[in-house]
Amino acid sequence: MKSFSVLILIACGFGVAMPAAVAQNYPAKPVRWIVPFPPGGGTDLISRTLAAKLSETWNVQVVADNRPGGGGTIGMGIAAKTPADGYTLVLGQASNVTVAPGLYDKISYDPVKDLQPLTQVISTPLVIVSHPSFPAKSIRELVVYAKSKPDAVTFGSPGNGTIGHLSVEMLKSMAGIKMLHIPYKGATLAITELIGGQITIYSSSMPPALPLVNAGKLRALGVTGAKRLAPLPAVPTVAESGVKDYEAVNWYGVMMPAGAARELVTRLHGDLVRLLRQPEVQERFASEGGEIVANTPEEFGAFIRRDIPKWTRVIKAAQIKVD
Repeated sequence: MKSFSVLILIACGFGVAMPAAVAQNYPAKPVRWIVPFPPGGGTDLISRTLAAKLSETWNVQVVADNRPGGGGTIGMGIAAKTPADGYTLVLGQASNVTVAPGLYDKISYDPVKDLQPLTQVISTPLVIVSHPSFPAKSIRELVVYAKSKPDAVTFGSPGNGTIGHLSVEMLKSMAGIKMLHIPYKGATLAITELIGGQITIYSSSMPPALPLVNAGKLRALGVTGAKRLAPLPAVPTVAESGVKDYEAVNWYGVMMPAGAARELVTRLHGDLVRLLRQPEVQERFASEGGEIVANTPEEFGAFIRRDIPKWTRVIKAAQIKVD
């Protein structure tokens, strides 16, 4: 009986130690990094940068696997249904984690229950820009103008349900104004139409907007984040411009299937944060107009749980339907 008890204690001891041992020996084979969008965009650049760095760190191959479609939901659905052993990672963002639940009637995963947050990589505020001929020179003046002329202001977006679209819908709702939405198939066409004066304003990511603002082809009216952007220090945030508590950002973050051992989550988080603190990584991601976040899994999870109802309210209020 005594020997049987000893065996139970030994087995329990191994049971406790096993997750830590797995984390210490991880990774023992190539890791799959799912990219839920096509090659060439911001999601692909960030994914491949981190995958290459992790390959160097771990001395195993981390393979980027592009699985586009459904506004990024197809790739996230694939990731959510794989084993939670650390051999599948995925780069999520606002569109397929916090916007998708309110935008689509049905998606194949629950962003809160089926995915484990590891760390946010970067947060990317947008800048609301106009043609230089538009009389309003700030968000405050835009609100006054739009109130005096309902639906006279047109705003373009890269498509229905994109952050560029939702950020202006949120402004409309919070400021109590009416503006007419013109969706385009991508950012390039929308910006081209704005430069040509076919639309009034556009909520743009920083990389394409900044050179056009600096060249005088577009005017920056306001920044959608919680603080001003270093490249545009004179441009106030929307909240500073009188729309209290307004904040709309795109973001990218590393996730994995839910259910992983705590020790493995801790190991992955630590390795990712160390990479994000490297100057060369920070410099490369700054080109995307983003600020490094590198928060904890708990902080990232809390952010997701706050962001989902915020965007769902905006989507429902604007009665947005995907094409």
